[in-house]
Amino acid sequence: MQSEQTRGLVLCFPECRAQAGSMAAAAGLEVAEIGVHRFPDGESRIDLPQALPEHVFIYRSLDQANQKLVQLILAAATARELGATRVALIAPYLCYMRQDKAFHPGEAVSQHIIGKLLARYFDELLTVDPHLHRVNRIEDAVPVARARALAATDAMARYLEGRIDNPLLLGPDEESEQWVAAIAKRNGLEFQVARKQRFGDSEVKILLPDAPFRGRQVVLVDDIASTGHTLAATCRELAPHQPAGITVMVTHALFIDDAVQRITAAGAGQIWSCDSISHPTNRIALAECLAGALAGLRVD
Repeated sequence: MQSEQTRGLVLCFPECRAQAGSMAAAAGLEVAEIGVHRFPDGESRIDLPQALPEHVFIYRSLDQANQKLVQLILAAATARELGATRVALIAPYLCYMRQDKAFHPGEAVSQHIIGKLLARYFDELLTVDPHLHRVNRIEDAVPVARARALAATDAMARYLEGRIDNPLLLGPDEESEQWVAAIAKRNGLEFQVARKQRFGDSEVKILLPDAPFRGRQVVLVDDIASTGHTLAATCRELAPHQPAGITVMVTHALFIDDAVQRITAAGAGQIWSCDSISHPTNRIALAECLAGALAGLRVD
């Protein structure tokens, strides 16, 4: 029987204790919470268990990244001081992956900078559906020794199965096709993909495909819901086609400000999200998906 020293230990931050605990239980690992104290000036004190095994897995989704990154780096550096020789980052949502080039002179290429920063402190990375554009492999964005980007589509497909009668899956833009197609293939469902024209951060136009939306239960599938403008615009375009209902299903529930209200006001009847980011819309657990991949990191 393996000891904790050889099996490893999951360390998590307080806001993701439930998700980390479920993943650790599925992987047969113990979990310990990282203590965080915030001083009045905004600085943080980080407390870890006094003795750590050689292999630790630090679990934290990196939404609200500007607040979380410093605490994460403090935890990773301290873990090594306390005996860890391999430090893995389990970040179901990974920040700063969108900008992989400078579009204007003087712009910071945040993906390169944050990716190299994380690689200085972590040996391994697990993440889910990172929002990559021109970079296809997660290890090219975050150059750690071992990196793996998981897809949430199996978990989403399992949750969808049997909940809606004969749904029609719809991706709101071309980028969403990989997710909507994977779910449709697994469950043997029909899918369509719309086209998006973007005119700014909050102004988009959706061009629907010629498809039989009338009377159908339409499920909008996307990887990230941030401001909700794309999903809301898609709901509004669907309305004249008189679908029987609209359900939104997303991996990462950022839902900035009044995004949920915007989407529901546009016609969505229900919103389902994965628990990569804690949110009231969480319905789809990623624990089994992450635990399965975690086993690969534990093999030398």
